[in-house]
Amino acid sequence: MVTVSRLSVTPVKSMRLHHPFEIRLEGYGAVGNRRFYLAEQDGRLFTGAKHGPLVAVVADHDADREWLRLCLPDGEVVEGPADDLGAEVETSFWGRPVKGRRVLGPFSDALAVYADHPVALVRPEAPGDANDEAPVSMLSSASVEELGRRAGRFEPVDSRRFRMLIQLDGCNPHQEDGWIGRRVRVGQALVEVSEPVSRCVITTQDPDTGLKDFDTLRQIEAYRGLRARKKIDFGVYAAVVEPGVVRVGDSVGPELSPLEMM
Repeated sequence: MVTVSRLSVTPVKSMRLHHPFEIRLEGYGAVGNRRFYLAEQDGRLFTGAKHGPLVAVVADHDADREWLRLCLPDGEVVEGPADDLGAEVETSFWGRPVKGRRVLGPFSDALAVYADHPVALVRPEAPGDANDEAPVSMLSSASVEELGRRAGRFEPVDSRRFRMLIQLDGCNPHQEDGWIGRRVRVGQALVEVSEPVSRCVITTQDPDTGLKDFDTLRQIEAYRGLRARKKIDFGVYAAVVEPGVVRVGDSVGPELSPLEMM
């Protein structure tokens, strides 16, 4: 039986992942996930692809109090209101325009020093706007294990480097790819798997330090090839059809087609 083995969220895109026991999926994605992001002074997106050690910053957002707390690796803590907003910012998320406003307080200055680059902490107008291509991403543990086997690694590959919302146990390697175009029940929620996830340089970085330690892209391409001559796929994206709670241990499976029900 396929089950949810881990959930991964973060209130600030590219920062340290949290692994809650449950999440609530809405049409825009997991409640509270990626509620903030970083932008350069001209509005361009600033992520772990540009500064991997962002992953070492731990962010906590209390949505009821609207309070944000960032713990930097050197022990420095910056915190303040998460709804004290300033100038408008527009950022391109791979061609999709996202509008937001700069979060005032100590955050941007502290992060600019940490990243050694002028950046601003931004709160998008609507929840889910700081997602990548789709509200939900899924990857099986078996796929990660297959990658390690193909690469000849003695140590297990840490699946956190892929930063997927939902990790699955009980699958065959890349079984999730076969769900593309189908509706899949995940706990109380129903999602429709839409396309593969095209991977980037962030997956080559250690999920604790953000430093490059394993050439995932070369290894995945070596046994999976390229899609459209340039895309390296690992995991799948999905849209939310029916909102609901998803918990670790929940069962996961595609809805049966009329032919399968006969």
